[in-house]
Amino acid sequence: METLSIAMISDFFHPAVGGVENHIYMLSANLLRKGHKVIVITHSHPQGRVGIRWLLPCLKVYYIPFLPIASSATLPNFFTSLPYLRTILLREHIHLIHAHASLSSIGHEGILHSHLMGIRTVFTDHSLFGFDDAASILTNKLMVGTLKNVDAVICVSHTGRENTVLRGQLFDRDSEDPSKLVVRSNIYVIPNAIVAEHFKPCPQPPSDTITIVVLSRLAYRKGIDLLVATAPRICALFPNVNFVVGGDGPKLIDLLQMREKHLLQDRIELLGPVRPGDVLSVLSRGSIFMNTSLTESFGIAILEAACAGLYVVSTRVGGVPEILPEDMISFAEPEEDDVVRAISEAIFIVSQGKHDPLQAHERMKTFYDWDQVTARTEVVYHTVMRSKQIELWERMQSTMALGPFAGPIYTIILIVDCIFFLFLEWWFPREDLDFVHDHWDPKVFAEVGLLFSRSSFTGDFICFCVARKR
Repeated sequence: METLSIAMISDFFHPAVGGVENHIYMLSANLLRKGHKVIVITHSHPQGRVGIRWLLPCLKVYYIPFLPIASSATLPNFFTSLPYLRTILLREHIHLIHAHASLSSIGHEGILHSHLMGIRTVFTDHSLFGFDDAASILTNKLMVGTLKNVDAVICVSHTGRENTVLRGQLFDRDSEDPSKLVVRSNIYVIPNAIVAEHFKPCPQPPSDTITIVVLSRLAYRKGIDLLVATAPRICALFPNVNFVVGGDGPKLIDLLQMREKHLLQDRIELLGPVRPGDVLSVLSRGSIFMNTSLTESFGIAILEAACAGLYVVSTRVGGVPEILPEDMISFAEPEEDDVVRAISEAIFIVSQGKHDPLQAHERMKTFYDWDQVTARTEVVYHTVMRSKQIELWERMQSTMALGPFAGPIYTIILIVDCIFFLFLEWWFPREDLDFVHDHWDPKVFAEVGLLFSRSSFTGDFICFCVARKR
């Protein structure tokens, strides 16, 4: 296949830690391994992370000088990012941008600006959102305006696809029956993946104690209120059960208060933030993994736990039922009594030796593989590159179709963006840009054979490879 120059754009990237950050990094690393050129564009971080950095393996990251306002997301500004993105995308000879996450302002802006330079666009939605609260309504309307003109959309689960189609209004009129709406053909489902070798089960000495592990952001959306309500009941029902909880967030204070109230300091251990490189060591302490999310598009933590040999208990929400076979997971409705029932079922299965950690690991190795995910993503990229470019007039027409209120507003933004782009073309001609001509040699990269360890996400690394001029 043709080699592409790809820019991953998102507010969510390392040194922040999370599922989206890990997905972008691993996808970029595997695309590099296949010979493509990949860069990442994200915002700066308060710790002084600004400018150009290199991460293993030879991944170039642009930290542009915008600071996040909440949850690692920047303020939507539409226009101020254009000078930065124009300079980066042109000087790096980018063919296609891949934006990630609905809440990423810089990702939406990248899609808005890229068409002006003839650059094709792909968007991946990693989360599920509702339709009835103010934050979701505003987010969904922003996403509708962005996805009107995107070349392809990727979702991480079939449930996530249905949610994205509804939120993004990704419908077209049926050519045979204009009264009917059909889902666009450029929407794909490609799941997340893991590096199974990083989650090999660690044999534990025989013990009557059963440890339940929870690794999650301690936030309302992750169902921490359910954990607060059910953990004391589980500890009372099963004297041989302990909890290990890793993660940080606004609900940490609720867990601390619950532990103090029920005098469970010796039964519930709170680890606080867990570094990516320490996830396996935490998982290896337990035999059951508990997920109480209220909404979840995919659930990468569930994959990691199952691969590490833990039996999984999870709320039946979002795309979670699509992840694992029924004999590796027990489901509960997102309510207190049913979570206790599912945990009781899991404790019985584990205590009776009906769950084999090594067998679970071997099965997981065949389910989710980054080579397969990367190959499927490449197919989307090349399909987009062969598709017809959306003209400016078509973009304006589709934007006006957003409605009597949002349509004119987004169309004005689109027109002003075009005028600003033309001004930049005059004020700072692309001929004066310092174009990048030296790239990493894929042959040398393959010879080095760098292993992608999770610990490489947290620092700045220089990859000493030999570059060649193309």
